[in-house]
Amino acid sequence: MHTPLTTFLTRVAALLALAFALAPAHAGDTTAAAQMQRWSEASGKPVSAERGRVFFTSRHGGEWSCASCHGNPPTTSTRHARTGKTITPLAPAFNPERFTDTAKVDKWFRRNCNDVLSRECTAVEKADVLAWLLQLDAKNPPQTAKDKP
Repeated sequence: MHTPLTTFLTRVAALLALAFALAPAHAGDTTAAAQMQRWSEASGKPVSAERGRVFFTSRHGGEWSCASCHGNPPTTSTRHARTGKTITPLAPAFNPERFTDTAKVDKWFRRNCNDVLSRECTAVEKADVLAWLLQLDAKNPPQTAKDKP
C-alpha cells in the first residue's frame, strides 16, 4: 500500500541514488597536505621541501630516482622507465586527485620506494617529498631541464 509518506521517501531515495551516481568518482578521504602532516607527525621531525627535492631527484645507489619515472619537475604526464605506462603528473597542483586516497598513496609509496631504494620510504622521506611537491605551483610552473637555456 502506498501512502504519501512512502511515496515521498521512495522519491527521495531515488533522487539520492541518482545524485551519488552522477557525483565524480573520487576517493577524497584525505588531502595532500593531510598526508604530509600524517608523515611529519609519524617521523617527529619538521618537513623540508629542499630535502624532499634532493631525495626525489637522487638515485640512492641504484639505477632509478623518483624522477626517472615521474619527471623533474613532476608536473606533466610521463612514462614509466621500465613498463612505458603513462604516469599522470605527481604534483598535486597539476593533478588534484594525487594523494587523495590513503590506501592508494600507501600502496604506491610502498611499491615505488621499493623500486628506487629497495626498501620502504621512511615517514620523514615521504613528508619531505610531499612538502616539495606541494610547493610546485600550477600558476608558476618550474622550468624543466629542456626549458632552461
